[in-house]
Amino acid sequence: MTFDHLLLLAAIQGITEFIPVSSSGHLVLAHDILGASDALAQPILDVALHFGTLLAVMVYFRRDVAILAQGGFDVLRHKKGAPRDAALTMSIATLPVLLAAAVLMGMGLIDALRSAETVAWASIIFAVPLYAADRFGNRFGGSPKTLDHMAAKPAFIIGLAQMLALIPGASRAGVTLMAARGLGFSREAAARYSMLMAMPVILAFALFGLMELVAAGHYEALGTALIGALLAAIFAFATIDLFLRMTRHLSLLPFVIYRIGLGVAILIFI
Repeated sequence: MTFDHLLLLAAIQGITEFIPVSSSGHLVLAHDILGASDALAQPILDVALHFGTLLAVMVYFRRDVAILAQGGFDVLRHKKGAPRDAALTMSIATLPVLLAAAVLMGMGLIDALRSAETVAWASIIFAVPLYAADRFGNRFGGSPKTLDHMAAKPAFIIGLAQMLALIPGASRAGVTLMAARGLGFSREAAARYSMLMAMPVILAFALFGLMELVAAGHYEALGTALIGALLAAIFAFATIDLFLRMTRHLSLLPFVIYRIGLGVAILIFI
């Protein structure tokens, strides 16, 4: 794999993971464009790129990570408090997508969904409710909710929406932002919680991918994969900071327009 290809894939993963445009969908398209020449390095590189974005979000939200870790220990020690509540809420938000992924993997449907046409239609279809939730989510007026209002029920609803992210093109960030905005959370609060929710999901899928690689003995291009992970982490860290700043001043409309345009373009050219 050339450095240009590696840089492209790292940029795609790092930039798109935490904004509502679907990193998995963009990676499907990128691998299709790059072709079979990179097929040998693709599995280990995809795992490395995900670990890179995981590192970025954990560093950026290191205080939240510390609270969640403390909350995990508090659960084991049966100690009540805000960290425990945060950890339990995050677990509730994460469980649905992990169960749905296990079912799809068991049925062999994960790879069947990885097509350009699926990405196109999912990108278009899920752009519509994303716009509606962002535009009308706080329809009853009053101040938008902050993360202090996050409890088990809204976390579970957002977690159910996250299951849709298993469709390439739907966007994990997009469907969780859609659900959180629909529940009346501020744009910035929705974005922050979406990013925090990404940590256990990315970790679970990256570890699963790593186990598959170890079982298959795929150790090719390990050095290249590590470079890709570092590059993806840099792109992701910068994107997280920029996107959170954007949510304080702009709507999600530019991303909605991009998604619809991308989907139409794919359908035209495939």
